[in-house]
Amino acid sequence: MCTIHVMSKVVSRPINAARINRFSWLMALYAENHQRLHRLFVPEVLAAGRYVSSVGDGLDLQLDILAQHAYTTELRLSYTMLDPVTGEPDPSAYLRLYRDARQVEATHCYIGRRWQDAIGMYPPAAEVLDHRLRMNTFLGKWLQYLAERGHAIDQGVPQPVPGA
Repeated sequence: MCTIHVMSKVVSRPINAARINRFSWLMALYAENHQRLHRLFVPEVLAAGRYVSSVGDGLDLQLDILAQHAYTTELRLSYTMLDPVTGEPDPSAYLRLYRDARQVEATHCYIGRRWQDAIGMYPPAAEVLDHRLRMNTFLGKWLQYLAERGHAIDQGVPQPVPGA
């Protein structure tokens, strides 16, 4: 069932799954990922810098707030593990949080390889959309896993982000 708020009354109607297209699905993922990320970290209130969450499992999590803008927050979520070839955190996801729209978009992920290696330099639009669906589905599952493990970011003073 889908609940729709129409002016002052609430109307419920069944969702027609056939009408949901891939773009609508992607926008729904962005909204769901915003809720998950916000419950864990509330990144829009954090100062630029690096925040670390440790739950004692040997997989410390880093949240790098790269920039705070009027309506967006740019950040990177990663473990403290580095890829031995590139020296980059692996896995990691670069995210853009849209405060006004309450959405979080995974702009690119690094899970052993870059997006260019996964879909090429000039992919067709449908392939880009499919790739974004996969990245943001991955992000949603990762955020759910982090919540289940008990990760959270201390609202204390951030560490500087190397190279930022």
